[in-house]
Amino acid sequence: MQLEKDKVVQLERQLHVLNEVARTITYPLELSDMLNQVMDTIIGVIEPAEVGLVMLWDQSAGLFRAEAAFGYDKEVIKQFGLRAGESITGKVFDGSKAVLLGQDEVVHAMADIRPGNYSVLERSLGRNPLPLGTLAVPIFARDQRFGVLVLETIRGPELFTPEDIPFVQSLADLLALAIDRMRLQAKSDIKRQLNEVERLRSEAMATLSHELRMPLTAIKGYATALLMEEIQWSEEKVDQFLGMIDTECDNMQSMIKDILDSSLIDVGQLKLELQPVRLQYIVREVVDEILRYTQIHHFISDFPANFPIVDADPRWIKQVFRNILENAVKYSPEGGLIVIRGQIRRDDVVIRVADQGVGISPENLIPLFEKFYRVKSTEGFHISGTGLGLPVARSIVEAHGGRIWAESQEGEGTTLYFSLPYSGEFLNGGNVNDVFERSYTQNPHSEVDRNPVK
Repeated sequence: MQLEKDKVVQLERQLHVLNEVARTITYPLELSDMLNQVMDTIIGVIEPAEVGLVMLWDQSAGLFRAEAAFGYDKEVIKQFGLRAGESITGKVFDGSKAVLLGQDEVVHAMADIRPGNYSVLERSLGRNPLPLGTLAVPIFARDQRFGVLVLETIRGPELFTPEDIPFVQSLADLLALAIDRMRLQAKSDIKRQLNEVERLRSEAMATLSHELRMPLTAIKGYATALLMEEIQWSEEKVDQFLGMIDTECDNMQSMIKDILDSSLIDVGQLKLELQPVRLQYIVREVVDEILRYTQIHHFISDFPANFPIVDADPRWIKQVFRNILENAVKYSPEGGLIVIRGQIRRDDVVIRVADQGVGISPENLIPLFEKFYRVKSTEGFHISGTGLGLPVARSIVEAHGGRIWAESQEGEGTTLYFSLPYSGEFLNGGNVNDVFERSYTQNPHSEVDRNPVK
């Protein structure tokens, strides 16, 4: 009578565990976390199970890895890797059938385990890893084998019995369903990501083709007009057409440089050659370049007198300034003031570039530094570009150990910031505050805070 009651209690416990495991595998957990939670539940209800492992086959490595463990040192057991057919796990996986092994059978089944793996087991258990008994069941679903669930008795006195096999196999079947679902979901996610990447790539290529075609069309049009023998253009008109051709060539050159820089970054060819750099001098060079093709923008560069020399790659940092300032010009079609300010903080310097352009809405600020993303003008005018300038700038700044961000409001201009680390040494003597202007008109919004942030 007592035996029957014990069986009923055991059956109730098993049903409870199956229910708990079924609930656990539905939680939005990582595979390893889910398996470890299940292992904790299993060990708590099967008395002979004192330690256990979930060994999953890693196709890329050609090894079984311990994806979850109980009773083992989880850091040490990460070094455990069984080859196909090796030890109990390998044999159960190959046979696709549960096995119940006593001590002598365990010794025989583990006879081929490599010394390195035996040492890992010994260190992760803190004792001789040979168990008194082992119950190992395959984890498979839909004719797919994923691994093996291994439960072991280390000290006793309780040992596994054949009656334990169906229950443990049911648990393994639940694990198999969860693993199968997760892997199918992962494949589906990857497929969606690939589709999205392909969609973005197609859109980007269409955008680039359109943007590059526009200056080419303009160049071709002006050149064709100049070559028309039946029309005698005035000298003023010829100069105007040549100026437009020169401008469109500059636009194409800028776009192609963005594409090439982005390609170099994509293939890991962004090589930095650090040297002491005065950022204010680089700003002056870039502004001189930009002022060749705009007469309606006015620039002010403001750096504290003790602004430090930073270690940077002058070529790439110049490209950062070029991309940011060209962006400020593009999105200030009515002209206005552009202020470049340097500030000093405890461990880095911050460069701030503020324009008086059209501004950016909050939803456009989030993807601003993503490749090929371009802010659409609310004013209806077309702004040429590849959508690569700011992403390239971000990659360069981050490669230097800094970061880049933006603040903006529609209709009130945009401010871009980027930081660069420095050693903490300041310039001695001399005022290197570089304030310059080309056709600059005083503007009440251009006041500069000269107090460095520390």
